[in-house]
Amino acid sequence: MDLQELQIPDVKILRPRRFSDERGFYSETYNQRVLAECGIELDFVQDNHVFSSKRGTLRGLHFQKPPYAEHKLLRVSRGRVLDVAVDLRMGSPSYGQHVVAELSADEFNQILVPAGFAHGFVTMEPDTEVLYKVTAHYSPENTGGLIWNDPDLGIDWPIPGSEVILSAKDKAQPKFRTFRSPFTS
Repeated sequence: MDLQELQIPDVKILRPRRFSDERGFYSETYNQRVLAECGIELDFVQDNHVFSSKRGTLRGLHFQKPPYAEHKLLRVSRGRVLDVAVDLRMGSPSYGQHVVAELSADEFNQILVPAGFAHGFVTMEPDTEVLYKVTAHYSPENTGGLIWNDPDLGIDWPIPGSEVILSAKDKAQPKFRTFRSPFTS
């Protein structure tokens, strides 16, 4: 497992090993022991699978509040996304800052987004599938979010706003300046 820290070191890119031959490839996309050897000890409780038929589908920026806050380990099994994590941990030196990473089936990379971050992604190709593990069960009454295009966050999304496809919920998320974080560093 190759591990790379992003500009906010708690957010990491993981690259599992692939063993290829004329038939295709084999890979362990998740191995609890290998991650523990890398200093990542998490208990995942749920796997999720997201399919987006259209390029420009944006999902986020989402989080779950404590005690249902969740770590996420995401990978793309088909297509490509731009993934964004925004630090919401009060007292963190990177509070309010974000990191971006491109994830794709071709690159075979994953991102680990810790609890205390708002998370979202936009599909860069049609028919994109994202698989992710979480450390807390879904708790709808404890979800929260931020508006995806908040100028205070300054996220440079690669899809023009007029082409972004959003859910009604994601269109109505609050701005960062009105947000009161339930997270501490």
